[in-house]
Amino acid sequence: MKTKSFVLAASLLAATALVPASASADAVYRGTLTESEVLAAQKAWGEALVAISKEYEAGGIDKARKLASTVLDKAYGYNLGPVLFKPTLTQSPQTFRTTKEGALAYFVGHDSKYPADTGFALKGWRSVEIKNAALQIHGDTANTMGNVMITDKDGKVTKVDKTWTFKKTDDGVVRIVLHHSSLPYGS
Repeated sequence: MKTKSFVLAASLLAATALVPASASADAVYRGTLTESEVLAAQKAWGEALVAISKEYEAGGIDKARKLASTVLDKAYGYNLGPVLFKPTLTQSPQTFRTTKEGALAYFVGHDSKYPADTGFALKGWRSVEIKNAALQIHGDTANTMGNVMITDKDGKVTKVDKTWTFKKTDDGVVRIVLHHSSLPYGS
């Protein structure tokens, strides 16, 4: 690098290091995700699953699909890009659902593009209990891993192993950006 270019580059770096942050930078969220926000997001997910199930029973598939679509828009980060979603009861070649369309099909079925989906959220769910084995927070993201126990209207409990990653967006909304679940080994 020529001396003149080196001096110019060094001057630019020094100048930018001394410039205070602009007012617009203050509008950018720089906070961290809290444990209570993560637990609230998990609780909201469970409540939404139960609500979709009850909506299906009371109003049919169209109402359940509408509610599930709203839940996906509010709870998941499909607006941020692909969500790493591997639901419990999927099979190849549609094991992984990186789009809202794929997630919606999993939750409510009735989609000819996903013929194996029967609608996980339509199973008569009445309550959800989440037991985290661990929770990690790294700035505006958090990972959880543990069990989710879902009880149906007959009192039968289904236990799944669940891993989530949550991201707190610049507008302060906590969204699921990774969702992996599976039945415990030997189930």
